[in-house]
Amino acid sequence: MSYGMQLPVQSQSTLYTEPWEATATPATLVDIARTADRSGFAYLASCDHVAIPRRLAPAMSTVWYDPVATLAHLAAVTERVRLLSHVAVVGLRHPLLTAKQYATLDHLSGGRLILGVGAGHVREEFEALGVDFERRGAVLDETVDALRAALGPDEFPEFHGKLFDFEGLGQLPRPAQERVPLWVGGSSPAAVRRAALKGDGWLPQGDPRDRLREQIGRIRRLREQAGIQGAFSVGAITEPLYVGEPGWDVGRRTVSGAPEAVAESLRAYGAMGVDQIQVRFRSRSSAELLDQIAAFGEQVGPLLD
Repeated sequence: MSYGMQLPVQSQSTLYTEPWEATATPATLVDIARTADRSGFAYLASCDHVAIPRRLAPAMSTVWYDPVATLAHLAAVTERVRLLSHVAVVGLRHPLLTAKQYATLDHLSGGRLILGVGAGHVREEFEALGVDFERRGAVLDETVDALRAALGPDEFPEFHGKLFDFEGLGQLPRPAQERVPLWVGGSSPAAVRRAALKGDGWLPQGDPRDRLREQIGRIRRLREQAGIQGAFSVGAITEPLYVGEPGWDVGRRTVSGAPEAVAESLRAYGAMGVDQIQVRFRSRSSAELLDQIAAFGEQVGPLLD
């Protein structure tokens, strides 16, 4: 079971942001990425919002870095960790534009991209960009198909759909990977079905442990019924973590304690059929977060299998 993390700082929703992130700098993100790279993390993830309406700003904040720019910046200062959009709201953009951005990122990073996609939930973003919010699921379905073509090996990709139609338009550079992994985010019935039938992996939206097993079972049934074979990565977002005895209030849901105790708790995800976990650490400073990342990689990661 591999492990990755959503980057702090680049998104600052009040649901999960630590107070110290408000004054963090780009150098902080670089330090975090390098530490995760050295500590065996499978991926670093960045979110996607174009603009936050005033009604949602108190909860979501308006701090949402652009994922392509952020991941490209961190690709240049890391060596092996993969780069995940979690999740790109690809229905907001024409698939050729998305393909150009992410193919370039994959090319520049030496094939480290994982393209995570989702339907989105902020109505005002769709309206401002001229995209039908009510039909965002159908738009995402066709966008995924168009992206499969646009991110394939052909210099002149071809796709003919109801919403998008292109051929005879060349795009270089091509992705470094022969097939860019495409993971679908979301936990609604439609999102789970989309992940099972169109994705190479599933990124749940914070499903609690007692719901995950049922969701994973549904994905497996859908793929079997459709005759789909091949590798498929099942993800899970864990509870907040703290390696060691915190000595401060880390919240009642936080999994903390000795490395073996933390690993034992997380191995339950593997028993359900989870292939990769996305972890988040409680911390009072960037220095404490760096220590937590390093401790997890050195002391907990090796105990997960």
